[in-house]
Amino acid sequence: MIDTVGATEFAEPRLIIEQGTAARVASIAAPVLAELGYRLVRVRVSASSNCTVQIMAERPDGSMTVEDCESASRTLSPVLDVEDPIDREYRLEISSPGIDRPLVRRSDFERYAGHEVKVEMAVGLQGRRRFRGVLLGVDGEAARIRHTKAAEGEADEALLPIADMADARLVLSDALVTESLRRGKARAARNEIEPRAARDADNDNRMPGDRLHASETEGE
Repeated sequence: MIDTVGATEFAEPRLIIEQGTAARVASIAAPVLAELGYRLVRVRVSASSNCTVQIMAERPDGSMTVEDCESASRTLSPVLDVEDPIDREYRLEISSPGIDRPLVRRSDFERYAGHEVKVEMAVGLQGRRRFRGVLLGVDGEAARIRHTKAAEGEADEALLPIADMADARLVLSDALVTESLRRGKARAARNEIEPRAARDADNDNRMPGDRLHASETEGE
């Protein structure tokens, strides 16, 4: 069962981190987001000519509304202008993690146990870099998954060191959507604020590629 992110986990470090330019952006964005009450999930910098810098963030309870994205964008934009981590023009996009969210912290792997995940390893394990299966939880600093389709002679389960992962994300499924709906309703009951609850529920119900976000074009 998925629990919301607790306040005591707010400062929990990410174990799956960016490299290169995205890492520079992350080092700038993370403390700014923390001051606003958000925590960084992931940074992606596109390699296309129309460069986009995507920053995923969330509140301690796992939510992220359009207003939150806009607030983060307004504060981050001038900071990134001053620090200038990108050597060309780019489009800044602040977004929520979405249902098929990346898993970057140890608690993410604990929270989403029972759901299917896709993992790409930065460091190969037994000759493999890509894994897909049901997340069984965390064992020490590694995630345990049950293979969707194990190769002949391969064990049904694999123990994957989280720090050696390049990318890990949830696979969209009916069970995940149902659990996200339950999470949105539970958040609404706690907050007892209907407008905010409706926006959070909408966030949880969005399909991949339809995340809440705020965007604007930056200069060089």
